[in-house]
Amino acid sequence: MPLDIASHLQPEKALPVNAAEAHLVGRVWRPDVDGPSVVTLRDGNLIDITASFATVSELCEAEDPAAALRSARGETLGPIGPILANSAPDTRDPARPWLLSPTDLQAHKAAGVTFAISMLERVIEEKARGNPAAAEAIRGEITALVGDDLSQLKPGSPEAMRLKDVLIAQGAWSQYLEVGIGPDAEIFTKSQPMSAVGTGADAGLHRVSTWNNPEPEVVLVVTSDGRIVGATLGNDVNLRDVEGRSALLLGKAKDNNASCTLGPFIRLFDAKFSLDDVRRMELTLVVEGEDGFVMHGASNMSKISRDPADLARQMLGPHHQYPDGAILFLGTLFAPTKDRGAPGKGFTHALGDLVTIATPKLGALVNRMKTSDECPPWTFGTRALMANLAKRGVLK
Repeated sequence: MPLDIASHLQPEKALPVNAAEAHLVGRVWRPDVDGPSVVTLRDGNLIDITASFATVSELCEAEDPAAALRSARGETLGPIGPILANSAPDTRDPARPWLLSPTDLQAHKAAGVTFAISMLERVIEEKARGNPAAAEAIRGEITALVGDDLSQLKPGSPEAMRLKDVLIAQGAWSQYLEVGIGPDAEIFTKSQPMSAVGTGADAGLHRVSTWNNPEPEVVLVVTSDGRIVGATLGNDVNLRDVEGRSALLLGKAKDNNASCTLGPFIRLFDAKFSLDDVRRMELTLVVEGEDGFVMHGASNMSKISRDPADLARQMLGPHHQYPDGAILFLGTLFAPTKDRGAPGKGFTHALGDLVTIATPKLGALVNRMKTSDECPPWTFGTRALMANLAKRGVLK
């Protein structure tokens, strides 16, 4: 029987614990205008501020986005509760608004292999060639060589380079170790602008994958001039077997219909919320299966190998520009090894799994897993957005 996602989509569960004092910005689909609107939360109500800022990208480019959000005029759409609940597709009233991903025109980027434990799991995937049955034995071999705690090893440092020499001599070097402890971070394209789905939506797994997992991550919001102005939650859905076969299949492993989930809102930086809060965050993960399976996990940002600000600098600068800004998944400490089914097979999703990613200062992101071809197809892109905004007369 399908699990009840609507019960997770309640303000007391989905919103930050201090939502009343947070500067939250998101997007909703408004059936009455046949398009998306930029919204903020004020006194428990969602306010459509599209007349002031036609896109989230435009708001984030302001000199002080939080101050700009406070002064934005808008139209009250109603209490957050019913709109949040209407974000569950199974029970949705298509005549009423529902939440979307809080991003729009920004490039959707991700940093990989930013935590030591997940780095080792990537090495294991590569050496297992996408075969989960071989992973346990390889895990033992790799940890015997490098240990399971590399959290104090600074990427690119002399100590890291000495470890690299040892691993090369042992025949254990890997492209994942190169970006995990070498000087250059892995920055890749997770999905296209406008393609992400929001909380409550179905999330997609490519049908060919039989070994996959959620990746609970903090996602930075970065402006075109490199300022980090806020954060949200994301699930960087990962196909372990596809990427494990070849790193050249990263696009197929990462960028599929509905495989990028974000939300529920972007929390903008202000006097009470900053990048230091992101650096201290601990994310929790719960996977609930229709078969009764439950898995708990966590990702502690204090254990990240590369500072979030350094990752943002490696993404955007003189070498690469994003005129509409960018978002950046920061990677995850979570690497699931709990068996589901046969011993030694490790974890993989079952269709219908409910995935909840949460942290007190950002709220909770909830999605149900389906195959990508069963999720609603992505049809509303940038061209459609511009046409809709022009029709509504809100483009400046």
